[in-house]
Amino acid sequence: MRQRSLIAITAALAAGALTLTACGSRDDDGGSDSGSGNKTVVIGVDAPLTGDLSALGLGIKNSVDLAAKTANKEKTVEGITFKVEALDDQAQPSSGQQNAVKFVADKDVVGVVGPLNSSVAESMQKVFDDAKLVEISPANTGPTLTQGTDWQTKKVRTYKSYFRTATTDAIQGPFAAQYVYNDAKKKKVYVIDDKKTYGAGLAATFTSEFKKIGGKVVGTQHIDPDTKDFSAVVTQVKSSGADVVYYGGEYPQAGPLSKQIKAAGVKIPLVGGDGIYSADFIKLAGAGGKGDLATSVGAPVEELPSAKEFVANYKAAGYKEAFEAYGGYSYDSGWAIIEAVKKVVEDNDGKLPDDARAKITEAVQNVSFDGVTGKVSFDEYGDTTNKQLTVYSVEGGTWKAIKSGTYTG
Repeated sequence: MRQRSLIAITAALAAGALTLTACGSRDDDGGSDSGSGNKTVVIGVDAPLTGDLSALGLGIKNSVDLAAKTANKEKTVEGITFKVEALDDQAQPSSGQQNAVKFVADKDVVGVVGPLNSSVAESMQKVFDDAKLVEISPANTGPTLTQGTDWQTKKVRTYKSYFRTATTDAIQGPFAAQYVYNDAKKKKVYVIDDKKTYGAGLAATFTSEFKKIGGKVVGTQHIDPDTKDFSAVVTQVKSSGADVVYYGGEYPQAGPLSKQIKAAGVKIPLVGGDGIYSADFIKLAGAGGKGDLATSVGAPVEELPSAKEFVANYKAAGYKEAFEAYGGYSYDSGWAIIEAVKKVVEDNDGKLPDDARAKITEAVQNVSFDGVTGKVSFDEYGDTTNKQLTVYSVEGGTWKAIKSGTYTG
Protein backbone atom coordinates (compact mmCIF):
# COMPACT_ATOMS: atom_id res chain seq x y z
CA MET A 1 0.00 0.00 0.00
CA ARG A 2 0.70 3.82 -0.32
CA GLN A 3 3.33 7.41 -0.75
CA ARG A 4 3.90 11.33 -0.50
CA SER A 5 6.54 14.05 -0.78
CA LEU A 6 9.69 14.15 1.33
CA ILE A 7 9.65 16.32 4.40
CA ALA A 8 12.86 18.05 5.45
CA ILE A 9 14.80 16.40 8.24
CA THR A 10 15.63 18.85 10.99
CA ALA A 11 18.27 18.75 13.68
CA ALA A 12 15.50 18.32 16.20
CA LEU A 13 14.44 15.10 14.53
CA ALA A 14 17.99 13.83 14.47
CA ALA A 15 18.13 14.39 18.19
CA GLY A 16 15.29 11.89 18.38
CA ALA A 17 12.48 12.84 20.70
CA LEU A 18 10.74 9.52 20.10
CA THR A 19 10.76 6.49 22.33
CA LEU A 20 11.27 3.03 20.92
CA THR A 21 8.52 0.58 21.85
CA ALA A 22 10.34 -2.66 22.41
CA CYS A 23 8.96 -6.15 22.06
CA GLY A 24 11.64 -6.97 24.62
CA SER A 25 13.84 -4.95 26.95
CA ARG A 26 17.23 -3.53 25.96
CA ASP A 27 20.43 -4.40 27.77
CA ASP A 28 21.83 -1.65 29.98
CA ASP A 29 24.81 -1.22 27.63
CA GLY A 30 22.51 -0.51 24.70
CA GLY A 31 22.10 -4.09 23.66
CA SER A 32 25.46 -4.50 21.92
CA ASP A 33 26.89 -7.44 23.84
CA SER A 34 25.76 -9.82 26.55
CA GLY A 35 27.81 -11.51 29.18
CA SER A 36 27.75 -14.77 27.23
CA GLY A 37 29.63 -13.21 24.33
CA ASN A 38 26.54 -12.96 22.16
CA LYS A 39 25.89 -9.74 20.30
CA THR A 40 22.35 -8.36 20.38
CA VAL A 41 21.17 -6.65 17.22
CA VAL A 42 17.88 -4.90 16.56
CA ILE A 43 15.36 -5.33 13.78
CA GLY A 44 13.22 -2.22 13.71
CA VAL A 45 9.54 -2.22 12.80
CA ASP A 46 7.71 0.84 11.54
CA ALA A 47 3.93 0.59 11.24
CA PRO A 48 0.71 2.22 12.45
CA LEU A 49 0.41 0.74 15.94
CA THR A 50 -2.43 3.09 16.92
CA GLY A 51 -5.28 4.64 14.96
CA ASP A 52 -7.57 3.37 12.22
CA LEU A 53 -4.98 1.08 10.58
CA SER A 54 -3.54 -0.39 13.76
CA ALA A 55 -5.05 -3.83 13.10
CA LEU A 56 -2.70 -4.21 10.15
CA GLY A 57 0.22 -2.55 11.91
CA LEU A 58 0.06 -4.74 15.00
CA GLY A 59 -0.10 -7.83 12.81
CA ILE A 60 3.12 -6.67 11.14
CA LYS A 61 4.87 -6.03 14.46
CA ASN A 62 3.87 -9.36 15.98
CA SER A 63 4.91 -11.35 12.93
CA VAL A 64 8.40 -9.83 12.86
CA ASP A 65 8.65 -10.46 16.59
CA LEU A 66 7.84 -14.13 15.94
CA ALA A 67 10.58 -14.31 13.29
CA ALA A 68 13.15 -12.90 15.72
CA LYS A 69 12.10 -15.23 18.52
CA THR A 70 12.26 -18.21 16.15
CA ALA A 71 15.77 -17.26 15.00
CA ASN A 72 16.92 -16.91 18.61
CA LYS A 73 15.39 -20.22 19.62
CA GLU A 74 16.92 -22.06 16.68
CA LYS A 75 20.24 -20.17 16.94
CA THR A 76 19.95 -19.35 13.25
CA VAL A 77 22.90 -16.96 13.45
CA GLU A 78 25.58 -18.22 15.82
CA GLY A 79 26.58 -15.55 18.33
CA ILE A 80 23.74 -13.19 17.39
CA THR A 81 20.58 -12.48 19.38
CA PHE A 82 17.81 -10.62 17.58
CA LYS A 83 15.55 -8.12 19.26
CA VAL A 84 12.58 -6.31 17.74
CA GLU A 85 11.78 -2.69 18.49
CA ALA A 86 8.70 -1.05 16.98
CA LEU A 87 7.81 2.58 16.33
CA ASP A 88 4.33 3.89 15.63
CA ASP A 89 4.06 5.98 12.46
CA GLN A 90 0.27 6.48 12.79
CA ALA A 91 0.16 6.11 8.97
CA GLN A 92 1.67 9.61 8.71
CA PRO A 93 4.71 10.36 6.48
CA SER A 94 6.12 12.93 8.92
CA SER A 95 6.05 10.42 11.78
CA GLY A 96 7.58 7.76 9.57
CA GLN A 97 10.48 10.02 8.68
CA GLN A 98 11.10 10.81 12.34
CA ASN A 99 11.11 7.09 13.06
CA ALA A 100 13.60 6.47 10.25
CA VAL A 101 15.95 9.06 11.77
CA LYS A 102 15.60 7.36 15.15
CA PHE A 103 16.37 3.91 13.74
CA VAL A 104 19.42 5.19 11.86
CA ALA A 105 20.75 6.81 15.06
CA ASP A 106 20.57 3.49 16.95
CA LYS A 107 23.84 1.69 16.14
CA ASP A 108 22.32 -1.70 16.99
CA VAL A 109 19.62 -1.53 14.30
CA VAL A 110 20.67 -3.75 11.37
CA GLY A 111 17.46 -3.54 9.34
CA VAL A 112 13.88 -2.29 9.42
CA VAL A 113 10.62 -3.98 8.43
CA GLY A 114 7.86 -1.68 7.24
CA PRO A 115 6.09 0.55 6.72
CA LEU A 116 2.49 -0.30 5.85
CA ASN A 117 1.78 2.81 3.77
CA SER A 118 3.57 3.77 0.56
CA SER A 119 3.23 7.45 1.46
CA VAL A 120 5.13 6.76 4.67
CA ALA A 121 7.75 4.71 2.82
CA GLU A 122 8.50 7.57 0.48
CA SER A 123 9.34 9.82 3.43
CA MET A 124 11.72 7.20 4.85
CA GLN A 125 13.59 5.88 1.82
CA LYS A 126 16.32 8.52 1.52
CA VAL A 127 16.99 8.51 5.27
CA PHE A 128 17.63 4.77 5.23
CA ASP A 129 19.51 4.81 1.93
CA ASP A 130 21.92 7.52 3.08
CA ALA A 131 22.73 5.34 6.10
CA LYS A 132 22.88 2.13 3.99
CA LEU A 133 20.29 0.65 6.37
CA VAL A 134 18.08 -1.94 4.71
CA GLU A 135 14.30 -1.47 4.72
CA ILE A 136 11.90 -4.24 3.67
CA SER A 137 8.18 -3.53 3.43
CA PRO A 138 5.65 -6.36 3.67
CA ALA A 139 2.85 -4.14 2.40
CA ASN A 140 3.88 -1.23 0.13
CA THR A 141 2.45 -1.62 -3.37
CA GLY A 142 3.11 1.79 -4.99
CA PRO A 143 5.23 1.09 -8.11
CA THR A 144 7.23 4.34 -7.88
CA LEU A 145 8.97 3.22 -4.68
CA THR A 146 11.14 0.75 -6.55
CA GLN A 147 10.81 1.72 -10.20
CA GLY A 148 10.75 5.54 -10.14
CA THR A 149 8.14 8.12 -11.02
CA ASP A 150 8.21 7.20 -14.72
CA TRP A 151 7.88 3.46 -14.08
CA GLN A 152 5.35 3.01 -16.89
CA THR A 153 7.87 4.09 -19.54
CA LYS A 154 11.31 3.82 -17.92
CA LYS A 155 12.03 1.88 -14.74
CA VAL A 156 14.77 3.34 -12.55
CA ARG A 157 15.71 2.11 -9.08
CA THR A 158 16.47 5.10 -6.87
CA TYR A 159 17.14 3.50 -3.48
CA LYS A 160 19.18 0.30 -3.26
CA SER A 161 18.39 -0.17 0.43
CA TYR A 162 14.63 -0.51 -0.19
CA PHE A 163 12.94 -3.88 -0.80
CA ARG A 164 9.45 -5.33 -0.47
CA THR A 165 7.84 -8.75 -0.17
CA ALA A 166 4.47 -7.49 -1.49
CA THR A 167 3.83 -7.23 -5.21
CA THR A 168 2.89 -3.87 -6.73
CA ASP A 169 -0.21 -2.05 -7.91
CA ALA A 170 1.15 -2.25 -11.45
CA ILE A 171 -0.04 -5.86 -11.17
CA GLN A 172 -2.77 -5.64 -8.51
CA GLY A 173 -4.98 -3.08 -10.23
CA PRO A 174 -5.09 -4.84 -13.62
CA PHE A 175 -5.54 -8.23 -11.93
CA ALA A 176 -8.65 -6.88 -10.18
CA ALA A 177 -9.94 -5.34 -13.41
CA GLN A 178 -9.66 -8.65 -15.24
CA TYR A 179 -11.53 -10.46 -12.48
CA VAL A 180 -14.31 -7.86 -12.27
CA TYR A 181 -14.84 -7.81 -16.05
CA ASN A 182 -14.18 -11.43 -17.05
CA ASP A 183 -15.23 -13.41 -13.96
CA ALA A 184 -17.74 -11.23 -12.11
CA LYS A 185 -19.17 -10.04 -15.47
CA LYS A 186 -19.41 -6.43 -14.34
CA LYS A 187 -19.20 -4.02 -17.27
CA LYS A 188 -19.93 -0.56 -15.79
CA VAL A 189 -17.79 0.69 -12.92
CA TYR A 190 -17.87 3.79 -10.75
CA VAL A 191 -14.32 4.50 -9.53
CA ILE A 192 -13.66 6.25 -6.21
CA ASP A 193 -10.36 6.94 -4.46
CA ASP A 194 -9.09 8.73 -1.35
CA LYS A 195 -6.61 10.99 -3.21
CA LYS A 196 -3.66 9.37 -1.41
CA THR A 197 -0.85 7.85 -3.44
CA TYR A 198 -1.81 4.24 -2.75
CA GLY A 199 -5.51 4.72 -3.39
CA ALA A 200 -5.21 7.01 -6.40
CA GLY A 201 -2.46 4.89 -7.94
CA LEU A 202 -4.36 1.65 -7.50
CA ALA A 203 -7.55 3.16 -8.91
CA ALA A 204 -5.60 4.42 -11.93
CA THR A 205 -4.08 1.04 -12.80
CA PHE A 206 -7.48 -0.66 -12.34
CA THR A 207 -9.22 1.93 -14.52
CA SER A 208 -6.68 1.68 -17.33
CA GLU A 209 -6.99 -2.11 -17.56
CA PHE A 210 -10.78 -2.13 -17.17
CA LYS A 211 -11.20 0.25 -20.11
CA LYS A 212 -8.63 -1.62 -22.19
CA ILE A 213 -10.51 -4.91 -21.94
CA GLY A 214 -13.89 -3.38 -22.79
CA GLY A 215 -15.33 -2.09 -19.53
CA LYS A 216 -16.98 1.31 -19.16
CA VAL A 217 -16.17 3.84 -16.43
CA VAL A 218 -19.48 5.59 -15.73
CA GLY A 219 -18.15 7.97 -13.10
CA THR A 220 -15.15 8.91 -10.98
CA GLN A 221 -14.90 10.73 -7.67
CA HIS A 222 -12.45 11.46 -4.86
CA ILE A 223 -13.44 11.34 -1.19
CA ASP A 224 -11.98 12.97 1.89
CA PRO A 225 -10.46 10.15 3.97
CA ASP A 226 -11.12 12.14 7.13
CA THR A 227 -14.89 12.03 6.74
CA LYS A 228 -17.36 9.24 7.29
CA ASP A 229 -20.31 10.81 5.46
CA PHE A 230 -20.27 9.73 1.83
CA SER A 231 -23.83 10.70 0.95
CA ALA A 232 -22.80 12.97 -1.94
CA VAL A 233 -20.80 10.32 -3.77
CA VAL A 234 -23.40 7.66 -2.96
CA THR A 235 -26.02 9.77 -4.76
CA GLN A 236 -23.73 9.97 -7.80
CA VAL A 237 -23.16 6.22 -7.76
CA LYS A 238 -26.91 5.60 -7.57
CA SER A 239 -27.66 7.73 -10.62
CA SER A 240 -24.70 6.45 -12.68
CA GLY A 241 -26.08 3.03 -13.57
CA ALA A 242 -22.89 1.35 -12.34
CA ASP A 243 -23.03 -2.38 -11.63
CA VAL A 244 -19.87 -2.26 -9.47
CA VAL A 245 -17.88 0.28 -7.46
CA TYR A 246 -14.08 0.20 -7.36
CA TYR A 247 -12.51 1.93 -4.37
CA GLY A 248 -8.85 2.87 -4.16
CA GLY A 249 -8.07 3.32 -0.49
CA GLU A 250 -8.21 1.63 2.88
CA TYR A 251 -10.78 -0.14 5.04
CA PRO A 252 -11.60 2.66 7.54
CA GLN A 253 -13.32 4.52 4.66
CA ALA A 254 -14.20 1.57 2.42
CA GLY A 255 -16.36 -0.14 5.06
CA PRO A 256 -18.64 2.83 5.77
CA LEU A 257 -18.73 3.66 2.04
CA SER A 258 -19.97 0.17 1.22
CA LYS A 259 -22.54 0.32 4.00
CA GLN A 260 -23.90 3.68 2.85
CA ILE A 261 -24.10 2.56 -0.80
CA LYS A 262 -26.17 -0.49 0.17
CA ALA A 263 -28.35 1.57 2.54
CA ALA A 264 -29.23 3.84 -0.38
CA GLY A 265 -30.68 0.83 -2.18
CA VAL A 266 -27.74 0.34 -4.55
CA LYS A 267 -27.15 -3.40 -4.27
CA ILE A 268 -23.85 -3.62 -6.12
CA PRO A 269 -20.49 -4.89 -4.86
CA LEU A 270 -17.67 -2.66 -3.71
CA VAL A 271 -14.26 -3.86 -4.86
CA GLY A 272 -10.91 -2.74 -3.47
CA GLY A 273 -7.28 -3.72 -3.06
CA ASP A 274 -5.21 -5.05 -0.19
CA GLY A 275 -5.94 -1.87 1.74
CA ILE A 276 -9.49 -3.07 2.43
CA TYR A 277 -8.58 -6.72 3.01
CA SER A 278 -9.07 -6.74 6.77
CA ALA A 279 -11.59 -8.19 9.18
CA ASP A 280 -12.29 -4.62 10.24
CA PHE A 281 -13.70 -3.84 6.77
CA ILE A 282 -16.35 -6.53 7.29
CA LYS A 283 -17.28 -5.07 10.69
CA LEU A 284 -17.59 -1.56 9.24
CA ALA A 285 -19.51 -2.61 6.13
CA GLY A 286 -22.07 -4.60 8.13
CA ALA A 287 -24.41 -7.23 6.73
CA GLY A 288 -24.68 -5.40 3.42
CA GLY A 289 -21.02 -6.06 2.75
CA LYS A 290 -21.77 -9.61 1.64
CA GLY A 291 -20.35 -10.09 -1.85
CA ASP A 292 -17.89 -7.21 -1.64
CA LEU A 293 -14.49 -8.09 -3.10
CA ALA A 294 -10.84 -7.39 -2.35
CA THR A 295 -7.57 -8.35 -3.96
CA SER A 296 -4.51 -8.96 -1.83
CA VAL A 297 -0.90 -9.92 -2.38
CA GLY A 298 0.09 -13.56 -2.65
CA ALA A 299 -1.94 -16.67 -1.96
CA PRO A 300 -4.05 -17.10 1.20
CA VAL A 301 -1.51 -17.72 3.98
CA GLU A 302 -3.83 -20.12 5.79
CA GLU A 303 -3.96 -22.36 2.70
CA LEU A 304 -0.23 -22.48 1.92
CA PRO A 305 1.56 -25.63 3.08
CA SER A 306 4.61 -23.43 3.73
CA ALA A 307 2.58 -21.30 6.17
CA LYS A 308 1.19 -24.01 8.43
CA GLU A 309 4.07 -23.74 10.90
CA PHE A 310 3.81 -19.93 10.96
CA VAL A 311 0.08 -20.02 11.67
CA ALA A 312 0.53 -22.59 14.45
CA ASN A 313 3.49 -20.76 16.01
CA TYR A 314 1.71 -17.41 15.87
CA LYS A 315 -1.25 -18.89 17.70
CA ALA A 316 1.01 -20.61 20.25
CA ALA A 317 2.88 -17.36 20.92
CA GLY A 318 -0.34 -15.87 22.30
CA TYR A 319 -0.40 -12.56 20.43
CA LYS A 320 -3.61 -10.69 21.19
CA GLU A 321 -4.02 -9.40 17.64
CA ALA A 322 -4.46 -11.36 14.41
CA PHE A 323 -1.57 -11.46 11.93
CA GLU A 324 -3.95 -9.93 9.38
CA ALA A 325 -3.22 -9.48 5.66
CA TYR A 326 0.52 -8.90 5.94
CA GLY A 327 1.56 -11.32 8.69
CA GLY A 328 3.25 -13.86 6.46
CA TYR A 329 4.95 -11.15 4.41
CA SER A 330 6.15 -9.44 7.60
CA TYR A 331 7.63 -12.69 8.91
CA ASP A 332 9.38 -13.22 5.57
CA SER A 333 10.64 -9.61 5.56
CA GLY A 334 12.13 -10.11 9.01
CA TRP A 335 13.58 -13.46 7.99
CA ALA A 336 15.22 -11.92 4.91
CA ILE A 337 17.09 -9.56 7.25
CA ILE A 338 18.02 -12.51 9.49
CA GLU A 339 19.31 -14.48 6.49
CA ALA A 340 21.34 -11.47 5.36
CA VAL A 341 22.86 -11.06 8.83
CA LYS A 342 23.74 -14.75 8.80
CA LYS A 343 25.54 -14.41 5.45
CA VAL A 344 27.49 -11.32 6.57
CA VAL A 345 28.51 -12.91 9.88
CA GLU A 346 29.62 -16.13 8.22
CA ASP A 347 31.67 -14.17 5.68
CA ASN A 348 33.42 -12.27 8.49
CA ASP A 349 34.68 -15.12 10.69
CA GLY A 350 31.58 -15.20 12.89
CA LYS A 351 31.33 -11.49 13.68
CA LEU A 352 29.50 -8.47 12.33
CA PRO A 353 31.91 -6.22 10.40
CA ASP A 354 32.22 -2.48 11.01
CA ASP A 355 30.29 -1.80 7.80
CA ALA A 356 27.58 -4.30 8.71
CA ARG A 357 24.66 -2.19 7.46
CA ALA A 358 26.07 -1.83 3.94
CA LYS A 359 27.02 -5.51 3.80
CA ILE A 360 23.55 -6.58 5.03
CA THR A 361 21.85 -4.45 2.37
CA GLU A 362 24.03 -6.12 -0.29
CA ALA A 363 23.22 -9.55 1.13
CA VAL A 364 19.44 -8.92 1.10
CA GLN A 365 19.63 -8.35 -2.66
CA ASN A 366 20.77 -11.96 -3.04
CA VAL A 367 18.71 -13.76 -0.41
CA SER A 368 16.65 -16.69 -1.60
CA PHE A 369 14.73 -19.00 0.70
CA ASP A 370 11.46 -20.84 1.09
CA GLY A 371 9.38 -18.59 3.32
CA VAL A 372 5.92 -18.48 4.81
CA THR A 373 4.51 -16.97 1.63
CA GLY A 374 6.48 -19.13 -0.78
CA LYS A 375 9.82 -18.46 -2.45
CA VAL A 376 11.36 -15.23 -1.14
CA SER A 377 13.79 -13.38 -3.39
CA PHE A 378 14.10 -9.94 -4.99
CA ASP A 379 14.58 -8.68 -8.54
CA GLU A 380 16.91 -5.91 -9.72
CA TYR A 381 14.49 -3.25 -8.47
CA GLY A 382 14.09 -4.71 -4.99
CA ASP A 383 10.62 -6.02 -5.82
CA THR A 384 9.52 -9.48 -4.82
CA THR A 385 9.78 -12.17 -7.47
CA ASN A 386 6.48 -13.60 -6.15
CA LYS A 387 3.81 -11.98 -8.34
CA GLN A 388 0.81 -13.99 -7.16
CA LEU A 389 -2.45 -12.31 -6.10
CA THR A 390 -5.78 -13.49 -4.71
CA VAL A 391 -9.38 -12.27 -4.99
CA TYR A 392 -11.44 -12.52 -1.79
CA SER A 393 -15.19 -12.21 -1.30
CA VAL A 394 -17.08 -11.40 1.89
CA GLU A 395 -19.10 -14.52 2.66
CA GLY A 396 -20.55 -15.61 5.98
CA GLY A 397 -18.95 -12.72 7.83
CA THR A 398 -15.42 -13.52 6.69
CA TRP A 399 -13.13 -13.14 3.68
CA LYS A 400 -13.17 -16.23 1.46
CA ALA A 401 -10.56 -16.75 -1.24
CA ILE A 402 -12.26 -17.27 -4.59
CA LYS A 403 -9.43 -17.00 -7.13
CA SER A 404 -5.63 -16.92 -7.06
CA GLY A 405 -3.30 -16.27 -9.96
CA THR A 406 -1.00 -13.76 -11.66
CA TYR A 407 -1.77 -10.86 -13.95
CA THR A 408 -1.33 -11.61 -17.62
CA GLY A 409 -1.25 -8.35 -19.52
